[in-house]
Amino acid sequence: MAKILDQPRYKCALTAMQTVQSIPGALPILHSGPGCGQKLAGGAGSSGHFSHNIFPCTNISEKEVVFGGEKKLRETISNALKVIDAELYVVLTSCTSEVIGDDAEEIVRSFKSTEKPVIYASTPGFKGNNYLGNDWVIKAIIEQYLKPTDKKVKGLVNIWAGVPLHDPFWLGNLRQLEKLVAEIGLIPNTIFGHDRGVKNLDKIPEAEFNLLVAPWAGIENVELLKEKFGTPYLHYPTLPIGATETSKFLRAVGEFAGIDKQKVEDVITKNEEEYYYYIERFADVFLETRVMSKRFVVVSDAQYSLALTKFLVNDFGLFPSKQYIIDDTPDKYRKNIEGYFKELNYGIEAEVAFSSDGYQIHNEIKNTDFHGYPLILGSSWEKKVAQETKAHYLSISWPIQERLVINSSYVGYGGGLKLLEDIYSVVLTRFN
Repeated sequence: MAKILDQPRYKCALTAMQTVQSIPGALPILHSGPGCGQKLAGGAGSSGHFSHNIFPCTNISEKEVVFGGEKKLRETISNALKVIDAELYVVLTSCTSEVIGDDAEEIVRSFKSTEKPVIYASTPGFKGNNYLGNDWVIKAIIEQYLKPTDKKVKGLVNIWAGVPLHDPFWLGNLRQLEKLVAEIGLIPNTIFGHDRGVKNLDKIPEAEFNLLVAPWAGIENVELLKEKFGTPYLHYPTLPIGATETSKFLRAVGEFAGIDKQKVEDVITKNEEEYYYYIERFADVFLETRVMSKRFVVVSDAQYSLALTKFLVNDFGLFPSKQYIIDDTPDKYRKNIEGYFKELNYGIEAEVAFSSDGYQIHNEIKNTDFHGYPLILGSSWEKKVAQETKAHYLSISWPIQERLVINSSYVGYGGGLKLLEDIYSVVLTRFN
C-alpha cells in the first residue's frame, strides 16, 4: 500500500540540474514539462550566470506525450548551442520524457561532432532522488566527457563531498576541505563553484587519487574513475568537524598519499593548539550545564547525521538519542553506516533510523526523554517540534527557511568552533 510522505527532505533526480549549474561553464538542458526547473530550483543561492530561469527546456506538452518529443529535444539542443555560450551542455530527462519512451541518448549522440560537448544523463524522478541524480550526472561526465591521459600530476587530488546547492554548506565545506589537504602538501582539485568548473573537470584524469568525503553518495563514481583511469581512491565516510575528526582525517589522507608523518603531525599540532586555545577561553560557557542540553538528535542526511553526532559526542561530550537519516540511503549502504555510529568515543553507540517520514520522526522525538532541554539539529521542518519540546534548535539541513548560508562551513577545526558558536547563540537566548 502506498504511503504519504510527510515533510519531504529531498527532491527528485531531475534536481541534478543544480549539480550541472554548480559547474561554471556547464549548462543543463531539461527534457521535461514546463515548471519542473522552477519548482526544483527553490531555495537561496540558485541564481547566477546560468540560473534555472534560463535553462533550455523542451516544455513537453500533450502533443509530445502523444507523438513523442524527440524532434523538440533535437531543436532545443540545437538552439541552445546557437544562443547560449556554454562550455558543456548536459541533457537531463524527466519522468514524462522517460515514460513516453523518447530516446534522449540517441538524440544527444547525434551532436557528437559539434564544437561544444553535449552529454546526457537519465534523471527521472521515479528512478530516485537528487542524491542519486547528483551521482548520475557525475557518472555521465566520467563516461561521456572525460578522456584518458598518460599525464599524472603528483599530489593532485580530486575532492568529492556533498550535493551542490541542496546542501546549504556545500561550497564552504569544499573550500575548507581544499585548505586542509593543501596544508599537508597536496594539490586540491574540485569542480564546483567560483573559479573551478570545466577547466578543473579536465584535470580529473590527471589526479594521483580521488578523495570521497561522504558516507555513501559518490562511492560508485570513484570506483568508476578507478576503473576508467586507474586512479585509486580514499573513501573517508565522515565529514570532519572539530579537532578529533579533523585530525583523524588529516592522518588518513596523509598516510594514503604517502606524506611524511611528522609533516602531518606538525600541521595537526598547530591547528589543535589554536582550536583548544579557544575552547579553553570559553570553558566557563561550555561548562555551564544548567541551560545546555545533555542529549541531542540530528535529523538530516547520512553525511550530516554522522558528522554532527561524532562531533557532539567526541569533542563536546553530549549523549546521542536516536539519530535520523532522511536521504533514503540505498539498502546496500545502511549496514556500514550503522557501523559508523558505533565508532564513537568512550564506548558510546548511537541508534540510527533511516526514515524520510517527518510525521513519524517528530512523534518519536516528542516521546523521547532528553533529561532536560533537547538539542535538535535538522531542517526548518523541525522548528515546530522544537517549540513543542522546548528544545534548542539549529537548522543545518535542507529545507532552511529562517537562515541564510552563503559560504559558511562546519568543516575542519574552525568549522567545529563555528558550530559551537551557532549552537550556543541559540542556547544563550533562552534566559537572555
